[in-house]
Amino acid sequence: MRINFVRKVLCSLWSLVGAVLLASLATGAEAPEQDAINHLLQFVETSRCTFLRNGVEYNSKSAVNHIKEKYDYFKNKIRTAEDFIALAATKSELSGRPYFVRCENGKEVPTAAWLHEELQEYRKTRKDTSRGS
Repeated sequence: MRINFVRKVLCSLWSLVGAVLLASLATGAEAPEQDAINHLLQFVETSRCTFLRNGVEYNSKSAVNHIKEKYDYFKNKIRTAEDFIALAATKSELSGRPYFVRCENGKEVPTAAWLHEELQEYRKTRKDTSRGS
Protein backbone atom coordinates (compact mmCIF):
# COMPACT_ATOMS: atom_id res chain seq x y z
CA MET A 1 0.00 0.00 0.00
CA ARG A 2 2.62 2.47 1.07
CA ILE A 3 4.72 1.74 -2.04
CA ASN A 4 1.77 2.54 -4.33
CA PHE A 5 1.24 5.82 -2.49
CA VAL A 6 4.93 6.75 -2.88
CA ARG A 7 4.79 5.86 -6.58
CA LYS A 8 1.74 8.04 -7.08
CA VAL A 9 3.39 10.95 -5.29
CA LEU A 10 6.60 10.57 -7.32
CA CYS A 11 4.65 10.34 -10.59
CA SER A 12 2.74 13.47 -9.66
CA LEU A 13 5.97 15.30 -8.82
CA TRP A 14 7.60 14.28 -12.11
CA SER A 15 4.51 15.41 -14.00
CA LEU A 16 4.66 18.74 -12.23
CA VAL A 17 8.38 19.14 -12.98
CA GLY A 18 7.74 18.29 -16.63
CA ALA A 19 4.92 20.83 -16.85
CA VAL A 20 7.10 23.53 -15.29
CA LEU A 21 9.93 22.79 -17.73
CA LEU A 22 7.59 22.90 -20.72
CA ALA A 23 6.09 26.17 -19.50
CA SER A 24 9.54 27.71 -19.14
CA LEU A 25 10.43 26.67 -22.68
CA ALA A 26 7.21 28.19 -24.05
CA THR A 27 7.92 31.60 -22.55
CA GLY A 28 10.76 32.37 -24.94
CA ALA A 29 14.31 33.49 -24.30
CA GLU A 30 16.16 33.04 -21.01
CA ALA A 31 17.12 36.13 -19.00
CA PRO A 32 20.58 36.87 -20.55
CA GLU A 33 19.19 36.45 -24.06
CA GLN A 34 16.12 38.50 -23.18
CA ASP A 35 18.44 41.26 -21.94
CA ALA A 36 20.26 41.16 -25.29
CA ILE A 37 16.96 41.29 -27.20
CA ASN A 38 15.79 44.23 -25.11
CA HIS A 39 19.10 45.96 -25.80
CA LEU A 40 18.66 45.46 -29.56
CA LEU A 41 15.12 46.86 -29.43
CA GLN A 42 16.37 49.92 -27.56
CA PHE A 43 19.28 50.24 -30.00
CA VAL A 44 16.87 50.35 -32.94
CA GLU A 45 14.51 52.76 -31.20
CA THR A 46 17.18 55.24 -30.15
CA SER A 47 19.10 55.15 -33.41
CA ARG A 48 18.74 58.06 -35.76
CA CYS A 49 18.75 55.75 -38.72
CA THR A 50 16.24 55.27 -41.49
CA PHE A 51 14.87 51.77 -41.93
CA LEU A 52 13.89 50.42 -45.32
CA ARG A 53 11.23 47.75 -45.50
CA ASN A 54 9.90 46.70 -48.90
CA GLY A 55 11.32 49.88 -50.44
CA VAL A 56 9.56 52.21 -47.98
CA GLU A 57 11.46 54.36 -45.47
CA TYR A 58 10.55 54.31 -41.77
CA ASN A 59 11.94 56.17 -38.78
CA SER A 60 13.34 54.29 -35.81
CA LYS A 61 10.10 54.48 -33.78
CA SER A 62 8.08 52.91 -36.59
CA ALA A 63 10.78 50.33 -37.21
CA VAL A 64 10.94 49.22 -33.58
CA ASN A 65 7.14 48.99 -33.39
CA HIS A 66 7.11 46.71 -36.43
CA ILE A 67 9.96 44.59 -35.05
CA LYS A 68 8.15 44.29 -31.69
CA GLU A 69 5.02 43.07 -33.46
CA LYS A 70 7.02 40.41 -35.27
CA TYR A 71 8.81 39.53 -32.04
CA ASP A 72 5.47 39.00 -30.30
CA TYR A 73 4.31 36.83 -33.19
CA PHE A 74 7.47 34.65 -33.19
CA LYS A 75 8.15 34.75 -29.44
CA ASN A 76 7.56 31.02 -28.94
CA LYS A 77 10.27 30.26 -31.54
CA ILE A 78 12.83 32.76 -30.24
CA ARG A 79 15.35 31.43 -27.73
CA THR A 80 18.37 33.61 -28.53
CA ALA A 81 19.13 37.12 -29.72
CA GLU A 82 20.25 35.56 -33.00
CA ASP A 83 16.80 33.96 -33.35
CA PHE A 84 15.27 37.36 -32.66
CA ILE A 85 17.31 38.97 -35.43
CA ALA A 86 16.56 36.17 -37.89
CA LEU A 87 12.83 35.98 -37.24
CA ALA A 88 11.85 39.54 -36.32
CA ALA A 89 14.36 41.92 -37.84
CA THR A 90 15.83 40.47 -41.04
CA LYS A 91 13.27 40.33 -43.83
CA SER A 92 9.68 40.80 -44.83
CA GLU A 93 7.55 37.71 -44.30
CA LEU A 94 5.28 38.84 -47.15
CA SER A 95 7.80 39.66 -49.87
CA GLY A 96 10.92 37.88 -48.57
CA ARG A 97 12.91 41.07 -49.21
CA PRO A 98 15.60 41.90 -46.64
CA TYR A 99 15.32 44.93 -44.39
CA PHE A 100 17.98 47.62 -44.67
CA VAL A 101 19.13 50.45 -42.44
CA ARG A 102 20.71 53.75 -43.50
CA CYS A 103 22.53 55.74 -40.83
CA GLU A 104 24.62 58.93 -40.80
CA ASN A 105 27.14 57.74 -43.38
CA GLY A 106 24.31 57.28 -45.92
CA LYS A 107 25.28 53.69 -46.69
CA GLU A 108 22.49 51.10 -46.77
CA VAL A 109 23.33 47.99 -44.78
CA PRO A 110 21.23 44.87 -44.22
CA THR A 111 19.50 45.27 -40.86
CA ALA A 112 20.55 41.75 -39.87
CA ALA A 113 24.26 42.59 -40.29
CA TRP A 114 23.81 45.89 -38.45
CA LEU A 115 22.10 44.18 -35.51
CA HIS A 116 24.58 41.28 -35.40
CA GLU A 117 27.40 43.81 -35.15
CA GLU A 118 25.65 45.61 -32.29
CA LEU A 119 24.91 42.30 -30.56
CA GLN A 120 28.60 41.38 -30.75
CA GLU A 121 29.55 44.73 -29.19
CA TYR A 122 26.89 44.36 -26.50
CA ARG A 123 28.09 40.90 -25.53
CA LYS A 124 31.72 42.01 -25.52
CA THR A 125 30.83 44.92 -23.23
CA ARG A 126 28.81 42.63 -20.95
CA LYS A 127 31.69 40.14 -20.77
CA ASP A 128 34.19 42.92 -19.98
CA THR A 129 31.85 44.34 -17.32
CA SER A 130 31.36 40.96 -15.64
CA ARG A 131 35.14 40.42 -15.46
CA GLY A 132 35.60 43.71 -13.65
CA SER A 133 33.18 42.88 -10.84
